[in-house]
Amino acid sequence: MKKVAPLRYGVIFKKAFCDVDVFKGFVRDIIGINLEIDTVETEKSFKPTVGDVEIKFDLYAEDKKNRIIVDIQHERHTDHYDRFLYYHCIALVQQIKSASNYRPPLGVYTIVVLTSGDKHKRDVSIIDFDPKDLEGNSLNEIPHKIIYLCPKYLNNKTPELYREWLQVIDDSLKGMVDESNYHLPEIQKIIAHIEENDISPAEKYNMIEEFNSDEIETKGIKKGVKKGVKKGVKKGVKKGIKKGVKKGVKKGNSEIAIKMLKQGFDIKTIAQVTNLDEKIISQFLNKE
Repeated sequence: MKKVAPLRYGVIFKKAFCDVDVFKGFVRDIIGINLEIDTVETEKSFKPTVGDVEIKFDLYAEDKKNRIIVDIQHERHTDHYDRFLYYHCIALVQQIKSASNYRPPLGVYTIVVLTSGDKHKRDVSIIDFDPKDLEGNSLNEIPHKIIYLCPKYLNNKTPELYREWLQVIDDSLKGMVDESNYHLPEIQKIIAHIEENDISPAEKYNMIEEFNSDEIETKGIKKGVKKGVKKGVKKGVKKGIKKGVKKGVKKGNSEIAIKMLKQGFDIKTIAQVTNLDEKIISQFLNKE
């Protein structure tokens, strides 16, 4: 067993996966592409900016045929499917600026690793951009894909090639990894990169900063929820009391109307005294 830094932290994930051999092995097993690259960029952005929102890719590499993006996200966000779809589309649109037609010269593949899980609880989810006929057959026109991975939901049906990758990410979140459980040389390199003894002071600083940022965000969300619930309860109680009083007054007026009917008062007079509708008072008369 080895004590490791969790791959939930961007600084640690980038340290492990910017290793060219690790990146290539990951892409090979997840997407099925053998990349020909010499470097992996971190915090990649396009200059000039494409669109009105500047974005940065955690890990980025491309060869002559493919543009590969890998992003890590630990905090759960309601928009992460849309967020990374936007990132992916920017990587497509950026190519059209210098293209002779609307077909990007490079296939774009985005892999998103959601370390904290997802509300749908799926190990693997895929957005496949290729058109399909009504029987579900691909036309093999558009290669671009987005693959969302949730290591937390690794199961017996998870594709065999994905297993070691998802398992080592999930194991790292507990801070301990049994290296004997892994056979891929690229996975062994990941473990070596994230061993606690190999983490620099600067990397530890970034981990602490990221952790504190997550804590502040989580506390803010909890505080907002608590405040909202408290406000909702207060509003509900107030509404309930108002409804109860209104119901009580109506019941009291009904009793007064019945007594006045017994004493011979006419319906119009009773309506003026009790504020009840004359039709309602008539119903009391019929019951009598």
